[in-house]
Amino acid sequence: MVLSNPNRSPATLTKTRVKAAPISGICVTCLDGCPGPCEIGRSAVRGREMLYPMPFGKVTSGADKEYPCDFSHFNIQGTCVGAVGMEADSDKAIFPAVDVTAQIGVKDKVTLSFPCFTGALGSTEIARVHWEAMAIGAAISGIILVCGENVCGMDPQSEIKNGRVVRSPEMERRVKTFKNWYQGRGDIIVQANVEDTRLGVPEYVIEKLGVESFELKWGQGAKNIGGEVKLPNLERAKQLKDRGYIVLPDPTDSGTVEQYNVRGIREFERHSRLGMVEEEGFYKMVEHLRKVGAKRISLKTGAYRPADLARAVKFASQAKIDLLTVDGAGGGTGMSPWRMMNEWGIPTVHLECLLHEYLSFLDKKGEFVPDCAIAGGLSLEDHVFKALALGSPYVKLVCMGRSIMTAAMVGNYEGKKLAETCAHEQRSLKEAYLEHFAEAAKIRKMFPLGDYDQIPAGAIGMYSYISRMTQGLQQFMAGARKFALKHITRDDLVALTEEAARISGIPFVMDSDADEVEKILGYRR
Repeated sequence: MVLSNPNRSPATLTKTRVKAAPISGICVTCLDGCPGPCEIGRSAVRGREMLYPMPFGKVTSGADKEYPCDFSHFNIQGTCVGAVGMEADSDKAIFPAVDVTAQIGVKDKVTLSFPCFTGALGSTEIARVHWEAMAIGAAISGIILVCGENVCGMDPQSEIKNGRVVRSPEMERRVKTFKNWYQGRGDIIVQANVEDTRLGVPEYVIEKLGVESFELKWGQGAKNIGGEVKLPNLERAKQLKDRGYIVLPDPTDSGTVEQYNVRGIREFERHSRLGMVEEEGFYKMVEHLRKVGAKRISLKTGAYRPADLARAVKFASQAKIDLLTVDGAGGGTGMSPWRMMNEWGIPTVHLECLLHEYLSFLDKKGEFVPDCAIAGGLSLEDHVFKALALGSPYVKLVCMGRSIMTAAMVGNYEGKKLAETCAHEQRSLKEAYLEHFAEAAKIRKMFPLGDYDQIPAGAIGMYSYISRMTQGLQQFMAGARKFALKHITRDDLVALTEEAARISGIPFVMDSDADEVEKILGYRR
């Protein structure tokens, strides 16, 4: 069984000439004179550029490795008996009555209309371009929006004095866009990595911009290094090197300048430093954030080894933070090194099972257990149900990165096409939106007509996607006879393979309900 596809991928715009050897990924017969469409061949010409998915700034990328166990290895249990959280009455226990609202937080709680939040939309070009759509979409959908790392440091117009940011127009735009459309549910969380902490981003967004929720970042599921983006020109590369970032190749080196001038170098890379987690330092930072005014604090950690997950669980418990997000391998991002995205880290299902074990242990000891979220390749309502059930009762939310970005991008693209058509046909764009987007009429009822044309098509696309998942989740929950999220349990899942059962502790399908079957029939296999 081959799980990976080395040396060829649509993500790197490469392929092999003939059948490849399964281990190396190299063509069985490597031809002298081949133009080099494989990653090795193209790397011989463009070197480090081939580390990353392409074309940068226009794609999000997700691992194509087939892991031994994923959410498809579980099915959702249904029943024809009773109702939990609702009167067992066929006229009342209908799927539209299912409550999919969620709540997180210790003291200052936040309510969400649907149990999900966006992935961290940081300094990548694709996040910047589509921010308005995703921020407004999150605000009107009642979910959490996460503004990711390096936004202030990457903002060309940032004002930095004595190494601290005093103003960032781009960060101001991001926060204000969400707040201007906020409807009372959901939240905006700003995230910080090593570079952001050095720049004083936490203090700036909390004290100056009124952000109430802040996230400390240890890492993500797509890579085990700091964040990176590509830079289009020498001047931008020099600016960010001056701000303290790692920039490759060195834009101040004379050889680099010479090669750039003849277009031998077409892009630069900006990298963040690796964070160094220390227990006491973590507690001090949490306390500092609370002192400067943060009402809610979250921690985002990646697909690191089990010992690091244990650290995250312990530190989150001891500090009594509001949310712990665990991001498994196999998810997506804007620009992680492609092979790293596929070949490092613990996959989402395995990581969530470990998380459940560790949290259960703390719970039995009487320790504080934080609200948790799981991330890593989740995209539709069955994933949401399974992730909540597998981590029950501790996992309250799911983080959905690429899927939400996809909905916003498609919405923006469709809106652009509609605008061009309407301009050509001299017809109303509002009318075209009502005709094209199934949820447009519902959105128009939520907002005065004068504001309707200010909602970008991407936000309508994102709202429509969340609406679809809302009904889909309600249907799954009604079938399981669970009429509120708090009633979902691990018993609502069944493992389809013995390996999935072993990893998770969820009963194998042929062993499920054995005790109840014995009570009903007096029979046991």
